[in-house]
Amino acid sequence: MSSQFLRWLSQAPPIEPEVFEVYRVTRAFYAEKQQRDDLEAYYAWYQETAKRHQQEQQKMQGDVNLFRFFRLN
Repeated sequence: MSSQFLRWLSQAPPIEPEVFEVYRVTRAFYAEKQQRDDLEAYYAWYQETAKRHQQEQQKMQGDVNLFRFFRLN
């Protein structure tokens, strides 16, 4: 670091603790919002996938069961 920056930094007014608290709360809020958005996106993906799998299963139930021809009974 340059000596000019260090001189400026030493002359800067002190930062109040409330500023750090506001920053911490803001970061926590946005982290929570991001987590909820991610979870909502996951739920939407999961519901879409489950619906598609149910449709595929219904379609497969109408198919001919080839394995019954190979049964030994």
